[in-house]
Amino acid sequence: MNTEIIIVLVILVATAVLLILDKIRIDIVALLCMLALAWTGILQPLEALAGFASNAVITIIAVMIMGRGIARTGVMSSFARMILKYAGNSRRRIVATVSTAVGLMSGFIQNIGSAVLFLPAILNISRQKKIPASNLIMPIGFTILLSAPLTMIGSAPLMMVNDFLIGSFLEPYRFFAVTPVGLALLFSCVVFFFFLGKYLLPRYEFDEDSDLLQTNLVEDWELSANIWHYRINVNSTIIGKAVEETGIWDKYNLNILAIAADKLSEYAPWRETKFEAGQVLALLGSEDNVRKFAADYSLVSVEKPKKLELLDDAVNAGFAEVVVPPRSSIAGQTIRKFGLRRRYGVEPVLLYHKGEKVRGNFSDIEIAPGDIFIVHGLWDRIIGLREGYDFVVLTPIEADEKDTSKAWIALLCFAISIGLAVAGFSIPIAFMSGAIITVLAGVLQIDEAYHAIDWKVVFFLAGLIPLGLAMQKTGTAAFLAENVISFVKGSNIF
Repeated sequence: MNTEIIIVLVILVATAVLLILDKIRIDIVALLCMLALAWTGILQPLEALAGFASNAVITIIAVMIMGRGIARTGVMSSFARMILKYAGNSRRRIVATVSTAVGLMSGFIQNIGSAVLFLPAILNISRQKKIPASNLIMPIGFTILLSAPLTMIGSAPLMMVNDFLIGSFLEPYRFFAVTPVGLALLFSCVVFFFFLGKYLLPRYEFDEDSDLLQTNLVEDWELSANIWHYRINVNSTIIGKAVEETGIWDKYNLNILAIAADKLSEYAPWRETKFEAGQVLALLGSEDNVRKFAADYSLVSVEKPKKLELLDDAVNAGFAEVVVPPRSSIAGQTIRKFGLRRRYGVEPVLLYHKGEKVRGNFSDIEIAPGDIFIVHGLWDRIIGLREGYDFVVLTPIEADEKDTSKAWIALLCFAISIGLAVAGFSIPIAFMSGAIITVLAGVLQIDEAYHAIDWKVVFFLAGLIPLGLAMQKTGTAAFLAENVISFVKGSNIF
């Protein structure tokens, strides 16, 4: 065993210990490993930095960008609704369905990116079906890890293997070379949790009184969080009336969150909007008030239409607490004159004015600096309230604005990348081409693409790849292999 092998083994062991102790971030550990190989002379500077140009790193960057594009277009929200539609209410079926879908998808998305991409949809399913998040996240976490070898881009180690094969002038694995192994692992994982999950996963029930922000808002301001859906029949007396003329606010203490028609949906309809036959109303308020309103105007209760599903989705809509600052242009005006619904598309549910809660119809109250509105609407509309000086939004909102019209473009870019890789083109070139098309097509802005990249993962891989190169160059890998084989033979294990 020569000096170079000893140095590489010391660096290898030190890196492994630091990763196990988890006292230093993994990307810092990997970069320290890379620098140690350069400073000790094991690798030349260009060799030490070769990880940043590796096929694995470039492919992961491209997959992260396209993954953000898919999430940006609302595809994952549609995924959650589809799962709920086909899985029903059985907890085991939901876990199995979600695990299978996520597992199949994670074969085409690097496992960390896959987890980030699906997490909002998983939490949304947890909230809607009242299933503890841990009962979904743990099986799906195992599924993502075990189904990574469905393709050669599913996990970083497989991509690194191809890098080493190419570096050794050997034929790299094809895109679907490992698919049989991946399918076997995925199927085993899903079956395991389907039959044994109830014995291994936490048994506590979903806590409806948890400290979720929306729950606190509803309780603190004594709001009604129930949304009811009613259709306007041809004989309804509400046809032709404007919203304000129905007495919806002052007489019934209700709010119309949206009106859905055959071709479009109007959120937070304007007071002068007139009702038409066939429309479906999304009403917010107590059950007694809603029933009285429906009876007075001959409305018929219906199931929630697909067009209005976003209102019940905490990922896309909810309540927000909004304060009027001193420089606001609404100060000294009324909601009627300012046109809050027309400008921002949100529904004012409650006004806190001069120390009192005002419900129902507060359209003609003169708004003063310091007044607080509780509004309900889609997050992308509420985000609009933060622009300018009219309002200060106190409720933290992290939702991204979604452009569903470009969902097919995002999926097509991903499909093109996979098609090119299957056809035999270089995997990193194929997927980077898809990422660039995603940006050029307007699915993502270039700044959003940069933010989509998890640089911690990139630096981790780029820092560790030179370690494999050093083990190959110095003969450390061969040395370890020979000693392991000798040990196995001497121990008579086989």
